[in-house]
Amino acid sequence: MKRTPSKSLWLWLCLLLGVNGPAFGQILPPVQLPTVPGLPTDELNRTVNGTLRAADPQQLREVRRLRVRELLRTNRTGLEADPRGAPILRSEVVALSPSPAALDTARAEGFNVGRTRALEGLDATIVVLQAPPGMSTRRALQRLRQLDPGGVYDFNHVYLDSGIVAEGAVEPPATSTSAPVPPATGVRVGLIDGGVQRSHPVFRGVTIHEHGCAGGGVPSAHGTAVASLLVGHAERFNGVAVGAELYSADVYCGLATGGAVDEVADALAWMSRERVPVINISLVGPANGLLEQLIRVVTGRGHIVVAAVGNDGPGAPPLYPAAYPAVVAVTGVDAHRHVLIEACRGKHVDFAAPGADMAAAGLDAEFALVRGTSFAAPIAAGLFARQLTEIDRTRAESALAALTSQAEDLGTRGPDKVYGNGLVGDALRPSPDLAKVSAR
Repeated sequence: MKRTPSKSLWLWLCLLLGVNGPAFGQILPPVQLPTVPGLPTDELNRTVNGTLRAADPQQLREVRRLRVRELLRTNRTGLEADPRGAPILRSEVVALSPSPAALDTARAEGFNVGRTRALEGLDATIVVLQAPPGMSTRRALQRLRQLDPGGVYDFNHVYLDSGIVAEGAVEPPATSTSAPVPPATGVRVGLIDGGVQRSHPVFRGVTIHEHGCAGGGVPSAHGTAVASLLVGHAERFNGVAVGAELYSADVYCGLATGGAVDEVADALAWMSRERVPVINISLVGPANGLLEQLIRVVTGRGHIVVAAVGNDGPGAPPLYPAAYPAVVAVTGVDAHRHVLIEACRGKHVDFAAPGADMAAAGLDAEFALVRGTSFAAPIAAGLFARQLTEIDRTRAESALAALTSQAEDLGTRGPDKVYGNGLVGDALRPSPDLAKVSAR
């Protein structure tokens, strides 16, 4: 008979899989991860890992559904669900480079042309169309596709983070410090995520270019942790691409309605304009026609886009943008090189990298424990950034081939749906001991 996790452990599981993330910044107050009565804190991490291993795959998927359901419930004015239950901005349909004639037709049908974003780096335009009064968002999308069959229209989907930052609540196991890496000079690497806390000590001396939020990003735990794994540096802590310039696009701005497709599209265009060769996206969501088209354009020009596969469990359907063929999809492993039980699986998985039993920069503490495929993706992205210093399709393909040849085969022999081509960056896992640092 299967063991059922206690309520406290189930709450821990929910938090680990991202029930409290940057998109919840306006919903829930900061949460201190709970202790379990009767269970010593130095055993809690092992107990949580055991609970995750014993969890039913359907339960893992349900955690994300609960997160989305709560997000929708508490933001009914701005958000609703698409036909498959994914969060979208209410009454909005996004169009990719619609013709003037198509916009005139839409206006004649009662649509209001709202935000327009010129994606200068991608030679495209995103137009947000507001549904006429009394028309559902679903019907609005159907109608626009009928009016302009050759156009690209879709919901303005909202994308969520794919990992949890546990601010020093767990006593981590003792491990060695991550291996030092030589400085990555002349390197640029991009991050599409929540905001980064630039004042954090690990970013001292790091050049960070920011985009979004009217010029002022809103620091988030998730974005700060991922950024530190890319370019952070401190005593006993090294990001993978230390010495690189970070181009950080905040697509949330501290809002529960952040992370929408038009924001992600704008961030991609900025990266292209700034000629950033490697772009990390530790966000997940549904397939979206506009996002797919833009990813094709970006990668076709020679950028490498790296994304986390997501934490919905082994039985979950693929999550995007990681599942797009042109994207390098990264899963996570623990300190024992076992794939995270919550990690998604599939033919689209390209690499595995450390995603648990490690520390990253925190907000309330200098370092925090992190878990999830969100934190595996920047390790792979940092490795790519060290190889690809300029945008070039041939060089991008060579960098991919080089990392594939360096990957350590895990699981079944050869590429598989769990580990992809194998494990990379295992020696670069930042020691979880760093999370013992007291609050700053």
